[in-house]
Amino acid sequence: MILDRLDTQILNLLQQDATVPLRTLAEQVHASPATCQRRIAQLKARGVLLKQVAIVDRLRVGRPLTVFVSVELDKQNDALLRNFEKKMAAEADVMACYEVSGEFDFLLIVNSASMERYHAFTREVFSSNNNVRNFKSTFAMNCSKFETKIALTEPAD
Repeated sequence: MILDRLDTQILNLLQQDATVPLRTLAEQVHASPATCQRRIAQLKARGVLLKQVAIVDRLRVGRPLTVFVSVELDKQNDALLRNFEKKMAAEADVMACYEVSGEFDFLLIVNSASMERYHAFTREVFSSNNNVRNFKSTFAMNCSKFETKIALTEPAD
């Protein structure tokens, strides 16, 4: 998908602060509010702009444990892979679910309130007949960078 300079500017600004008023956004990209509103609607319709969200500090809301979980399924076919993805999408503690290449089938990012809660999660999700052969947990010790912004470069005129 080709994004022009205005699309890129709008996306970069919205990724910094999705609450920026439309008038302010328009001033910063040197376009009218109506043009910006139309472009945002087009970006949403084309599936470029997926959603606008608030980022919460996990420590301040009592969710300090971040775990990277490598999951190996017992059997793999399209239906089983999609079924696993659907189950992970429904799990509130699963922040991300990636199908990956290599030794494991999926890499999850799980956020939990405690080790006890994470242990219960693994019992509920992996040990209860969910086609999981093996999983490996890697616990985050520190987070020096967490970013949701995709750095977009403006196209040359």
